Amino acid sequence: MKTGAPPRRPPIRHCRECGAPTAYRVPDDGDTRQRAICSACGTIHYENPLNVVGTLPVLGERVLLCQRNIEPRWGKWTLPAGFMELEETTAQGALRETDEEAGAQVTLGPLFSLLNVPSVGQVHLFYLATLHSDRFNPGHETIEARLFSEDEIPWEQIAFRTVRATLERYFADRRTGHFGVHCIDIV
Repeated sequence: MKTGAPPRRPPIRHCRECGAPTAYRVPDDGDTRQRAICSACGTIHYENPLNVVGTLPVLGERVLLCQRNIEPRWGKWTLPAGFMELEETTAQGALRETDEEAGAQVTLGPLFSLLNVPSVGQVHLFYLATLHSDRFNPGHETIEARLFSEDEIPWEQIAFRTVRATLERYFADRRTGHFGVHCIDIV
């Protein structure tokens, strides 16, 4: 019997289909990774990365950041973003999160950064966005939504490495006048 690395997340102990106990093993279908397999109905439970989607909203020379009112990293600054929901596209999720967290109305631009965070099983996607105004109505997850110029960014108070990397690439691209798509691995 083949064996793979043990799961990193809390194990799936019961089948989502029938409720019977599961066991981690490599399926007999040619797969090479351990999966939670139901002892009764044989359902294979796959554990896949979660998508975090958001925007990098811009108004003139300033970017919008949100001060977190939730854990993790309460009180730190971030771009408006969150977990993608079922039945929405990455773009729809980014717009929803921008509205929920900042109460900001934007026109969505192109994908700007895709960041792989394998240590926590996530992929973060940020779209460039143009703000319609400097008026915001933050939701309950945000203490304050505020515009910052590059020299005003509270770099030591940025909540996540993915946000910092996205902001750093944005300001670097802005200096050159050419905006690309950045694929970054956060390890």
